[in-house]
Amino acid sequence: MPELLVLWDVDHTLLNAGRGLSGQLYELVFADLFGRELAQVAPMAGRTDRAIIAETLTMAGIADPARHVAAFIAGLTQQAPAFGERVRRHGHVLPGAAEALSFLGSPAALDGRVHQSVLTGNIRSLADVKLSTLGLSDLLDLDIGAFGDMHSSRSELVHVARQEAAGKFGTTFDDEATVLVGDTPLDVAAALATGARAVGVATGSYPQADLAAAGAHAVLRDLTSTARVLAAVTGNAVTASTVPGNSMTAAAPEDPDGPAGPDGRKDAAQ
Repeated sequence: MPELLVLWDVDHTLLNAGRGLSGQLYELVFADLFGRELAQVAPMAGRTDRAIIAETLTMAGIADPARHVAAFIAGLTQQAPAFGERVRRHGHVLPGAAEALSFLGSPAALDGRVHQSVLTGNIRSLADVKLSTLGLSDLLDLDIGAFGDMHSSRSELVHVARQEAAGKFGTTFDDEATVLVGDTPLDVAAALATGARAVGVATGSYPQADLAAAGAHAVLRDLTSTARVLAAVTGNAVTASTVPGNSMTAAAPEDPDGPAGPDGRKDAAQ
């Protein structure tokens, strides 16, 4: 098997930063920039901060919203340290995420041929603070990641990450040598648009059926079985003996155990 580039979504795939915190952060930055309250934040699930900011400003009646996107990103970056403290109090890593990252990043996984980073709608500063605060940043190579301040289109971020990874590792990650793991149909769409492998995880507001209907190559209920995660990422059946701490066989990438529980709802996922 060739080397794999596995790109993880952040919010509601690897972690939950805290209910409502992203919306509150947008409201704070908007008030600082425009001196009034923000009535509504644009939908966030699966989108980039650049796209969310532009639509939010349009909804708020700001003239020429594109002109203010850079200032809004700067405001989010300025607030990132304080935001990290709120994540520390209210956020948590989703079950199985750290274990999956640790195993896929180990020499035991495909002889060490897996390179892991993020493809996230978060701007770099917010992704950094979420991942570092909750103890995941050391399990990922963020230098080859793609972030929501780099482009407004999620599919374009796939090209960014591939280019960074190719420059670092001296090999291309074309087609399904790149794997996107995320919790929304927009994550799946970005993978399909760029020929990457799409793995849906029903730990957000979208059930397994929605992720499958979007065209995901594999769908998982959650990340609690590292064997199933490995099977979904590679597209191959993986025996439990291959993965420490698993007592079952991942005979197929799709999880048969049903959708995420009722607490899987989210109010902001990028």
